[in-house]
Amino acid sequence: MGALALGALPSAPARAAIPPSPGLAALARRTGRYFGCAVKSRQLREDPDFTAAVARECDIVVQEYELKRGTTERKQGRYDFSGTDAIMAFARKHDIAGRGHPLVWYAANPDWLEPALHAAKPGQREKLMTDYIRTAMRRYAGWITEWDVVNEAIEPNDGRPDGMRADSMWLRTMGEGYIDTAFHTAREVDPKASLFLTDFGLEHDSPRCERRRTAFLKLLDRLMARGVPVDAVGIQGHLKPYKEGFSQKVFADFLDKITGYGLDISVTEFDLADRGGPPDPDKRDRELAAVAKAFLDVALDNPATRGVVCWGLSDRYSWLSNYPDYKWPDGQLSRGLPLDAAGKRKPLWSAIADAFNTAPPMRERGA
Repeated sequence: MGALALGALPSAPARAAIPPSPGLAALARRTGRYFGCAVKSRQLREDPDFTAAVARECDIVVQEYELKRGTTERKQGRYDFSGTDAIMAFARKHDIAGRGHPLVWYAANPDWLEPALHAAKPGQREKLMTDYIRTAMRRYAGWITEWDVVNEAIEPNDGRPDGMRADSMWLRTMGEGYIDTAFHTAREVDPKASLFLTDFGLEHDSPRCERRRTAFLKLLDRLMARGVPVDAVGIQGHLKPYKEGFSQKVFADFLDKITGYGLDISVTEFDLADRGGPPDPDKRDRELAAVAKAFLDVALDNPATRGVVCWGLSDRYSWLSNYPDYKWPDGQLSRGLPLDAAGKRKPLWSAIADAFNTAPPMRERGA
C-alpha cells in the first residue's frame, strides 16, 4: 500500500442505484459493523425526506451539537436535553443505536464554566467536570451505547513537550489527570457503555498529522500505564484530500499500533473537505470517492474497527459548506457526504458501500 496522489486516483465506483437497495447500515452489518451519521433534532423534525434517509442508511446516530455542554447547561445546574431526547426518541422508534458526543471537550462549553473552574478549589474542579458526566450518562444509560468521553485532548502545535492541548481549560486547571478522572467516572456511571478517546488529524501522510499521531500514541502509553479504562479510539476522519496526501501504509501502521493496546477503533466523524478540487462536481465526486475508498479500505481491513459514522449524511446540511476554511467562495455546497443535497446517493456512497462489502469480519470484543 502506498501514497495516494490526486493526480493518479483509481477509478471511483459507479453511481449506486437508488433505493430500495440496501442501506449502508445493512452492508456494514454483514461483517458485524455499523454505519451512522450525526444529526440535529431540527432536521429530523422538519425534513421528512432526510429523516427517511437516516432511517434507511443508518443503525447508529450521534448528536451534531445537542450534547455539547454549551447547549445543554447554559446556566450551571440547569439542563436542557430536549434536543438529544428528540434524537434518541427517533432512534428508539427506528431501532437505531446512539452515540454520545462529547462529555469532556475543550470547546463549546458554557460561559460560566471556565471562570468557575479557575475559582474552584481542586476537589471542586473535578466535580464541575464529573457532575456533567454523571448527569448525561445516567439520563441515557441503555440508550446511548458509546460515549466520546474526552475529545481532542492533544495539540502538538501548541508547543508543549507532552503534545497536549495547551488551550484546554481542563488541562490548565487539573493537569492531564482530568482524562483519568473522566474515564473512571464514566466507567462507574455506566459499566456497559463503550468509552472512546477521540481526536482529529490522525489520518493524512503529512508532517502535521505525523506529529499528532506521535502525540496521541504517547498519550495512550501514559493512559494505559495508569490503568485508565479507555475502550476504543475514535478516528474522526475529517479528510482534506486537496490539501494533504494520504498513504494507506502510514495509516494502516498507525491503526495497528492502536490495536496493539487492545483497543477498538471507529471512524466517528467522517467527511471530506472538497475545496480546492476541480470545479466540475462530477469529476470532484469521483476523486473524493476514490480517496474515501482508499481510506476506508484500510480502516475496515483492521478487524478492530467497529464502524463508520459520517458527520452528517446529506450535503444539504454539511458543516463544511459554512466553515470559513472549507466553504466554497462561490457559495456552492460542499460535496463531502454520501448523499447530495437532494438526498440522492453519490459516488461517495458507493465507495463506502464497496469498502463495507470487501471488509473482513470484525473481531469479537475482547478477542
